[in-house]
Amino acid sequence: MTKTRMTSQRRVILEELRSVRTHPTADEIYSLVRVRMPHISLGTVYRNLELLSETGEILKLDTFGGVRRYHGFTHSHMHVRCLQCGRVADVEAGETDIPRPESARAEGFSISSVRVEFDGICDCCRAGADAAEAAGL
Repeated sequence: MTKTRMTSQRRVILEELRSVRTHPTADEIYSLVRVRMPHISLGTVYRNLELLSETGEILKLDTFGGVRRYHGFTHSHMHVRCLQCGRVADVEAGETDIPRPESARAEGFSISSVRVEFDGICDCCRAGADAAEAAGL
């Protein structure tokens, strides 16, 4: 993937995305960027996020509950998503921890990347459910 020209808007978007450990949506990134660039449009943020993901500068996470999220760190890792609130967190793993199916080669595929995603319930949501159950709700 080729790197794209780093405009001031693109640089601020990338800096703000890399300043958080969460996996924000475009709207959340827009809110972060507007603090530094009050006149930036939501459309500009969306276009730049797409460009940054196409060039491999950031990760675009399309499959988490239908909400597109972005991540400023592209090192090899997996994700876990809360089925109740949608929060996404990193799960660190080395590339050798992920098996690559040999059958794919027989089907005419050469695997270029692997994405592993876990679903579960985060501690906050589980605690809320436990409290509601204890209260008889």
